[in-house]
Amino acid sequence: MNRISLLILAGAATFVSASAASAADLLINQPAPSYGGYTSTGGWDGAYVGGFVGYGWGTLADQDGNITPTPPSETDLSGWTVGAKLGANFSVGGGLVLGAEGDIAWAGIGGYNDADGVDFDINWTSSLRGRVGYDAGAFMPYLTGGLAIAGATASDGPVDNTQTHFGWTGGVGVEVAATEQISLDLNYRYSDYGQATYNVGGSDSDLDLSTHAVTAGVNFKF
Repeated sequence: MNRISLLILAGAATFVSASAASAADLLINQPAPSYGGYTSTGGWDGAYVGGFVGYGWGTLADQDGNITPTPPSETDLSGWTVGAKLGANFSVGGGLVLGAEGDIAWAGIGGYNDADGVDFDINWTSSLRGRVGYDAGAFMPYLTGGLAIAGATASDGPVDNTQTHFGWTGGVGVEVAATEQISLDLNYRYSDYGQATYNVGGSDSDLDLSTHAVTAGVNFKF
């Protein structure tokens, strides 16, 4: 992860931690808050399904310089994404909420290397993550992290090569109750999908993929 990514994650984590601490201070010696059926006594527990849309940006770096020998060997990527998720939460006491979530998304995130005429596109992404949140009644700030997978294509004219990347992802978010069964979710994640070997134009090269993404979605408890 580069220095900018570390600064973004550190700042976001500090913000979420501060928000959770402030919420805890406000709740001391106060009645348990309630909104739309959510209280600070387990209102976030249970399974849920949801959908989300978002925007992602990142880089695809040619580690060997075989596909993109002309600098820059890093290609900037950007675009939209839309997907679905499934997860579950359970309270463990003291306002702590543990959970697990999986998602899969279509991705229109791509970029073109003008120097070498090579086009890169992320076709889809998926993740399986743990979550640690703080039950503040009407809202729940959380940290999340786990396995990340992405399918991407490198194209040089009529020659295409598609590979799957495996790596990790981490980020922060906040979920806000709208009704007893519906919540809104805002999330930022950095994903390092690792390297995959592509062959375009008869040359093999290891391409390293990483992205940032901000998503907004809605969850439905069942």
